[in-house]
Amino acid sequence: MALFSSVSLCMLILLSFFSFVSCNDSLSVSFPLTSLPLSTPTKPKLRSLSSYNVKSSLKYSMALVVTLPIGTPPQQQQMVLDTGSQLSWIQCHNKTPPTTSFHPALSSSFYVLPCTHPLCKPRVPDFSLPTTCDRNRLCHYEYFYADGTYAEGNLVREKLTFSPSQTTPPLILGCATASSDATGILGMNLGRFSFPSQAKITKFSYCVPNRQTPTATGSFYLGNNPNSPRFRYVSMLTFPQSQRMPNLDPFAYTLPMHAITINGNRLNIQPSVFRPNAGGSGQTMIDSGSEFTFLVDAAYDVVRAQIMKAVGPRVKKGYVYGGAADMCFDGNAIEIGRLIGDVVFEFDQGVEIVVPKERVLADVGGGVHCVGIGRSERLGAASNIIGNFHQQNLWVEFDLANRRVGFGAAGCSG
Repeated sequence: MALFSSVSLCMLILLSFFSFVSCNDSLSVSFPLTSLPLSTPTKPKLRSLSSYNVKSSLKYSMALVVTLPIGTPPQQQQMVLDTGSQLSWIQCHNKTPPTTSFHPALSSSFYVLPCTHPLCKPRVPDFSLPTTCDRNRLCHYEYFYADGTYAEGNLVREKLTFSPSQTTPPLILGCATASSDATGILGMNLGRFSFPSQAKITKFSYCVPNRQTPTATGSFYLGNNPNSPRFRYVSMLTFPQSQRMPNLDPFAYTLPMHAITINGNRLNIQPSVFRPNAGGSGQTMIDSGSEFTFLVDAAYDVVRAQIMKAVGPRVKKGYVYGGAADMCFDGNAIEIGRLIGDVVFEFDQGVEIVVPKERVLADVGGGVHCVGIGRSERLGAASNIIGNFHQQNLWVEFDLANRRVGFGAAGCSG
């Protein structure tokens, strides 16, 4: 078990290159995907997903995993839900007997991009994945990640088929013929090749279950969420195309955070620490593909000082988890959490993410529990990242049409 899944590690290392490709955790979980009941006309007519609501289950361990129907007829594929990356990709290992990987030959809507396709040329500004021509003159991509994992295969066009009358248009996907992980990626950021952008989905949301209950499942909506009337929304920060800053990810969901409160004490951190500076450093993003939350040094040092003041003598000296988190403890996690108190991330417009003291610490194995916050600059990133550990029992809605993110406390375990 690691502090962050390889999804988040990849994202942190590649932010400065604006790469949208993500890697994933070696999870192997399955659960059914179900669609909301739809009325079927006498002659089925394909409809855009922006017109309908689709609901599916979501499983959570270190990553958020959904199972989606890819191809025609659909094949159920496990994919990590990642709001921090752009390219979606699936496993396409052609093996006999059949496995859980996608089988291109069984789908009538499958199409491999040739080398002559414009997207196979790495000159497209927001499509920076290195590509080459393979021996069959097909568009091949190959990516190696900082943690040693990799994925390679062909860029393809394929669609999702939720029902005979409800399908996406053909989408650009990666079809991995070799990889070191068992699941694919559902890229959900703001890039034009992300799943929402290509499928013309203007709103999606998820509810992360409590990971202390391994059998619990959360929920994932494409389209309207019936719970949204009670959500509180904060407008995203936007950046014009001309405002290219070297340390900024322009396709991330950047939120205007301004403060952190621990145990009722608002910490002495300048709000500017949570906003991108002239070079883009300090950006605060919400990312379903990163497990823990990461803070830049100016914020992390103050958070650590507050926690050490409360429970310093109990800290596990010399222990750094995942190379970034050094607020770790042996002993009774409930008691230590009570001493630390609730942690609150405060945003503009009165929006808050409240992490109750019972969920401040993460079990990292071996009887050790760590505060779910790491130092981002130890990983080569200059950003603040709110990870999925701090999104438990919380609806998170991405309203792309109105450029805002909504939050609503909930019991997500179903």
